[in-house]
Amino acid sequence: MPHEVSSPPTPNHLETVVSKQRELSWGVAANLVSSFKYAWAGIIYAFTTQRNFRIHVGVCILALGLSIFLHLKAVEIAVIGVTSGLVLALELLNTAVESVVDLTVKQTFHELAKIAKDCAAGAVLISACVAMLVASVLIFPPLFTLICSAIKS
Repeated sequence: MPHEVSSPPTPNHLETVVSKQRELSWGVAANLVSSFKYAWAGIIYAFTTQRNFRIHVGVCILALGLSIFLHLKAVEIAVIGVTSGLVLALELLNTAVESVVDLTVKQTFHELAKIAKDCAAGAVLISACVAMLVASVLIFPPLFTLICSAIKS
């Protein structure tokens, strides 16, 4: 049963996304500033190339914006921020796993590659569901109250 694997990004594409190709990518960053630059490059890469990462960023912004608008307690906003951040972090790890797997198996199908990619995607799905549950429990009651009071007015 053939399975189509997306092709990994080309070096030219990476240059335009990251803006500057990293020399000696196998090496350790020379200093803390370089480490932050590489981390930021990874976030920019994920945002520009991964649809799901952009969706998660949008939902995160919406959840935090609603939390602030509804005057939730600081601890509630923090919980929403932590769960949202976990989703984004796992989406970045998912992208990394997919890239390494694609690099390893090239354009071929391998059952273990499928398992690695599926498990990484499953981790993102579980974290996203938990984040939605947390946000729903914290945001919907005050939002419902606000909507009801606006209808009564």
